[in-house]
Amino acid sequence: MKAKIITLPGDGIGPEVTGEAVRVLQTIAQQFGHEFTFTERLMGGCSIDRYGVALTDETLADCKGSDAVLLGAVGGPKWDDPMAKVRPEQGILALRKGLRVFANLRPVKPHPALFDASPLKPERLAGVDVLVLRELTGGLYFGLKSREQTASGVRAVDTLEYYDYEIQRVVELAFRLAAGRRGKVTSVDKANILESSRLWRQTAAAIGAAHPEVALEHMLVDTASMRLIASPASFDVLVTENMFGDILTDEASVLAGSMGMLPSASLGSGGPGVYEPIHGSAPDIAGKGIANPVGAILSAALLLRHSLRLEREAVAIEAAVDAAIAGGCRTADLGGKLTTRQMADEIISRL
Repeated sequence: MKAKIITLPGDGIGPEVTGEAVRVLQTIAQQFGHEFTFTERLMGGCSIDRYGVALTDETLADCKGSDAVLLGAVGGPKWDDPMAKVRPEQGILALRKGLRVFANLRPVKPHPALFDASPLKPERLAGVDVLVLRELTGGLYFGLKSREQTASGVRAVDTLEYYDYEIQRVVELAFRLAAGRRGKVTSVDKANILESSRLWRQTAAAIGAAHPEVALEHMLVDTASMRLIASPASFDVLVTENMFGDILTDEASVLAGSMGMLPSASLGSGGPGVYEPIHGSAPDIAGKGIANPVGAILSAALLLRHSLRLEREAVAIEAAVDAAIAGGCRTADLGGKLTTRQMADEIISRL
């Protein structure tokens, strides 16, 4: 198989972990007889420094013409002024909008060998295998925004807006994925307060009625945030709106012991997907060669599975990661001493 992959390493540790994910994909291509071409482009703070914008039209066009996009992380203290008109995060939002990806998938499955790395008791982690779907195109992040001086003080407004079709497509995807897993969808909202959440719950209920083979439960976001810690194994597929998903998936990362362990996939209805670890650019450890590359490497596995439809190759990467972890391989975030490159070497040696 031939595939064109655009890499957007970004800022901080982004280039370090993305480089290791590319090495893993190159190994897969060699072993399974594929031809992957990698083209690197700038996005985030590095793009602001070079071009004055977080994502250029040319880079977005390259991404649209690819089979998949592998992303590192963006941002850092250099660009961290919240009042700045141009910020690294604008590149991510523009990329998602430009590629029309509407669902962010974040699998959370703690490895038994890493139970001690989580602040939760091991018995709470047994059997945890959660897939969180976060809607990416609506909500507060994309609603109308304003700031004005009034007689009472400065007034800031962010508008939470959803169309029914935006809810439908991500919830339908949740049901399709749940059908191939344990057959349960938890739809998370704030329907007791928010009109947008009432539309969300109504839409989810209608889709659930059309898929009786999959169990559906509705849950308020505050309850879900508690349940993720108190009984995470009770979840199968969890689907929710943009901001709730952003917060809940970061909370869920503690189940795996480190944010460095978790991958993600942002998918649309046919174009290239975007694959990235859930962690940030971690400027405090950038350049030290100690970042955990597992999240980026597992994101590469998701790329193979969802964009290239190479399930056997995706499973090979995930099995190699499992074997490395079971064999005691650890980076600093997990209490170990392996460098970024050494951790990737251990995974590659097990492919």
